[in-house]
Amino acid sequence: MKNVLIINGHQYYDGVAKGELTQNIIGKADEFLTKNGFEVKHTHIEKGYVIEKEADKLLWADYIIFQYPVYWMGTPWIAKKYFDEVLTQGKHYVSDGRSREDASKTYGSGGLLKGKYMLSLTYNCPKSEFENPKGFFDGLSLDEANIASHKIFQFCGLRPMQSYSVHDIFKGDMNLEEELKRLEAVLQNNFLN
Repeated sequence: MKNVLIINGHQYYDGVAKGELTQNIIGKADEFLTKNGFEVKHTHIEKGYVIEKEADKLLWADYIIFQYPVYWMGTPWIAKKYFDEVLTQGKHYVSDGRSREDASKTYGSGGLLKGKYMLSLTYNCPKSEFENPKGFFDGLSLDEANIASHKIFQFCGLRPMQSYSVHDIFKGDMNLEEELKRLEAVLQNNFLN
């Protein structure tokens, strides 16, 4: 049996970010993974956590799904705090990777984790802003615009899977059922293919 840790990085703001979409996404992922024989554990950062237990969960996990709303072009501050606290326990990397004895070892290659991770993101901006030279993100792809989140996991040795994202969440015409079907297709690709 493979182990999956789902990290809920949502941060509540009354009126604009209550967390329902994040909960729907996590619920669908949990249902899919459980149905397909994965053992799933959860961390809901905003509800609190024990640093040492979280460090151990990351060691336990073969896969990590990090679901969060993109606030001001990055993770909510509580999610950054979570990683700052949990990843400084000395369990997830041996060093920054460099070695005085072996010049071929480069920065960021000292990770001890061997699994994979998936970013799952919710955005107010439209999808058309990515990979668009005239768009807000200056032609960057979704993954390039979220490089800091990717590098957190890669520094610890994890490999990326296909990211999932929902856009235009405040526009008012989002079809949740269709978005969850898209999520299931990404989960199928990432976990069963």
